[in-house]
Amino acid sequence: MKIVVAPNAFKGTLTATQAARAIARGLREVFPDAEVVELPVADGGDGTVEALVDANRGEYRTARVEGPLGDPVEARYGLIDSGRTAVVELATASGLALLATERRDPRRASTYGFGQLLDAAALPGVTEIIAGIGGSATNDGGAGMAAALGYTFLDRKEQQLPRGGAALIRLAHISGRSRLECSVKVACDVDNPLLGPNGASHVYGPQKGADPQTVQELDTALARLAQVVRQDLRVDLAELPGAGAAGGTGFGMVAFLGAKLVPGAPLVVEAAGLDARLGGADLVITGEGRVDGQTAYGKAPGEVAKRAQKAGVPVVLIAGSKGPGWDSLAGSGVTAVVTLEEEGIGLQQALNDPEGMLARATVVACRRHPWTLRTS
Repeated sequence: MKIVVAPNAFKGTLTATQAARAIARGLREVFPDAEVVELPVADGGDGTVEALVDANRGEYRTARVEGPLGDPVEARYGLIDSGRTAVVELATASGLALLATERRDPRRASTYGFGQLLDAAALPGVTEIIAGIGGSATNDGGAGMAAALGYTFLDRKEQQLPRGGAALIRLAHISGRSRLECSVKVACDVDNPLLGPNGASHVYGPQKGADPQTVQELDTALARLAQVVRQDLRVDLAELPGAGAAGGTGFGMVAFLGAKLVPGAPLVVEAAGLDARLGGADLVITGEGRVDGQTAYGKAPGEVAKRAQKAGVPVVLIAGSKGPGWDSLAGSGVTAVVTLEEEGIGLQQALNDPEGMLARATVVACRRHPWTLRTS
């Protein structure tokens, strides 16, 4: 028997790698002779680097970069595909989690450190970078990132602008070009435009510390950025779906780097190598912290189930709990959904020993549920 274990992170308790290890431990107790393939996955958010590096047995590297307000941080990135592909996360360099609540300031926060991270990851031999851009503290349209990679942002007096989204309101001219010579794919699961009520500032600004007046100021500044990009770079991207991601970093990555915005789960699950591992598999087990109606739409477990269904392999999803709409997964190739709650594992137990409890839930579930496995 061959079983592929491809879970997402159990947010707040287990990384995808830890979850895969725990599920595999439970499976080996029930099926000691089975071939168990551990393949952690992600959808472009937190944990993308770890999932892809561990799934591909890649290599971790670190780069010392500037955090969102200029403080030095150690940002981790990964190399996979024999060093031809680098994997980075914006959150490790310019993320909201790097700032205490009282220090959040989207007027000044910059993606400059993310640009430094991209520069560090573009090592000799790297031909492609996969970037996850969730969890940003910034609202600068990717201008800081572009500045770190070779662009210059000037006001009407030909003075270089300070970093941060608010300063862009004085932008008059953009010069320079990117040093990056590799292609960039961006895992992006939002379709917000850059500007307006559904744009970066209005939708995401408040969670980064922006009050209503600041939201309007930042939206005006991004409008100025879009205008000067049209003027100097000859591209009009303000309405591009996903341009508003990460405080407009989606816009900046396309405008300044020629990047492609790609739905996160398919990009990451494919890069993890799931399709190749499905060959000869009898069962796939995926999972996440909470399964609900959104799991099938844009989340990694839904993408795993979709690909397994296409390959004719049954799928079991193990989660911490269920939310509204979880039963919609029946049409997405999921044979059964099992939760820690239903297996008699309380919240406190799960928090105290998340790996042990997930392994235990896997054991109980395998012994209790008569799933039909494909005959090898």
